[in-house]
Amino acid sequence: MDRVERAYLSHLLTLDTPVYGLAKVAGGYVLLDRDGLSAILDRVDGHAPWGRRDTLARLSRRLDLWQGRAQSDLRRLAIAKAPRIALGWLLRHLPNGLVYLNTGHSALSARVISAVRRRQGRVSVLLHDTIPLDFPQFQRAGTVERFHRMLKLAGNGADLLIYNSAATRAAVERHLTPMGRIPPGVVAHLGLDLSTPRAGDLPEGLPPAQPYFVALGTVEPRKNHALLLDIWQKMPRDGARLLICGARGWRNEETFATLDRMKAEGAAVEEWPGLTDGAVAALLEGARGLVFPSFAEGFGLPLIEAAALGCPIFCCDLPVTREVLGDIPVYLPMDDVYSWVQELENVAETPRAAPDYTPPTWQDHFKTVLKMT
Repeated sequence: MDRVERAYLSHLLTLDTPVYGLAKVAGGYVLLDRDGLSAILDRVDGHAPWGRRDTLARLSRRLDLWQGRAQSDLRRLAIAKAPRIALGWLLRHLPNGLVYLNTGHSALSARVISAVRRRQGRVSVLLHDTIPLDFPQFQRAGTVERFHRMLKLAGNGADLLIYNSAATRAAVERHLTPMGRIPPGVVAHLGLDLSTPRAGDLPEGLPPAQPYFVALGTVEPRKNHALLLDIWQKMPRDGARLLICGARGWRNEETFATLDRMKAEGAAVEEWPGLTDGAVAALLEGARGLVFPSFAEGFGLPLIEAAALGCPIFCCDLPVTREVLGDIPVYLPMDDVYSWVQELENVAETPRAAPDYTPPTWQDHFKTVLKMT
């Protein structure tokens, strides 16, 4: 979602249309103009440093260091600030007939929708998936309830719903049907800001001398790393290595324990969290494949990136993957360890040909979306 929000911000700043940013911070809201948004984008992209925490950030126990610095800069760069109850007053700076774009499953509230309506504005909401409702067993405490409230609010209050795939649209409309209203919608596949492979970013030990496969993403239950560990317990120890590129997430203690045990026993499994995008791209370029047995995806950007870099893909057969990648991946059952072992052992010895794939572009995405908003 962070990449999608960044893409929206970057694109909107290229338009001649007046653009503003509404951000929720401790104590209320702030409003940024084009200059303020450009300054925030420079910080996100690493072209400018984040500032120090202000007094309000230091006093807030809910904010960690980086959240505090970000919110402090938002306040410093804002053209106006207001407590939550004065949001309508804050939006007086904006012209009537505005379009409010919410692209990150956050900060959408009845208060915001009401304030936009008072400016004769339209509300467009981008929905990435319905995973919290479809797989509640994989979620952190409170996530399901918050997502349900957000989706109901989007259904009741949005003028347009933007979907990253037809699969997401089908899932959202299935959940919205009993809630009472399904707004008009548009499907626009996400674009890809393809990272340039940078072998110089790789730490010592990467890439390994042996053939290797990459697992990309946070180690959380939905990504099904447990299946990968089952597979690698049956793979030869001197064979292909599994490089897990992602931080440890939540509700996955059993998988973490298995991972720790396998590493201690010398299994061909390595963890590499915190790699740069360029380092990950370099690994994908040289990998035998991306292994991605996820139970659910809204779009699956890692799959798209791997295909665009010429990396073979081994994944489960999800509707969105068929929609976006067609027959490019090798589809394997999410509960059949033997099939995975057999396929990956063969590929470790005889690499598959690089896929011929042209990824969707952000220009195409925005051409579809912005004519509808």
